[in-house]
Amino acid sequence: MTTAAAQVSVMVGKRFACVKVQGRANFAASLDFNLLLNQLRGRGFNYFVIELSDCALMDSTFLGVLAGFGLKLSQSNGSASAGCVELRNANARIADLLENIGVLHLFKTAQGELESPETLEAFAHQCMAASRQEVTRTCLEAHKTLIEINPENEARFKDVTKFLAEDLARMTKSEGE
Repeated sequence: MTTAAAQVSVMVGKRFACVKVQGRANFAASLDFNLLLNQLRGRGFNYFVIELSDCALMDSTFLGVLAGFGLKLSQSNGSASAGCVELRNANARIADLLENIGVLHLFKTAQGELESPETLEAFAHQCMAASRQEVTRTCLEAHKTLIEINPENEARFKDVTKFLAEDLARMTKSEGE
């Protein structure tokens, strides 16, 4: 069964990056999304606007990747590379999910059109072909992150993390044989 990944487009200014997520933000898009955010941060961007007006839903893996990035930026507060993630135009379903999973505090939230004080230009990024093992590892790490951020999530995700860890161990073992 194939699950369509969200479409991601990026515009950058001098000081910030705007990442527009369209469609279903799910595990299939999580690995590329994570790599993109880290690539942008590596290029010196420290303010990220994640535009969600056309994002229909967000699964727990994508949410875990997003929350992990928000956590990383919030933990760098006080350093020269401190940054922020702003979620713009999240629908009610996504906003409720962020609140219920206990990660909303990691983000600024806003509604309405983005009014940039600087000129934006398109940023080309390549989507990678991820192996099943890489996707499984990303899913496992994302769910562990959600549990780390909010220990109440352990009850929600313990079966998922157990399954993913066992699946990853099987893949790693068969690869080593």
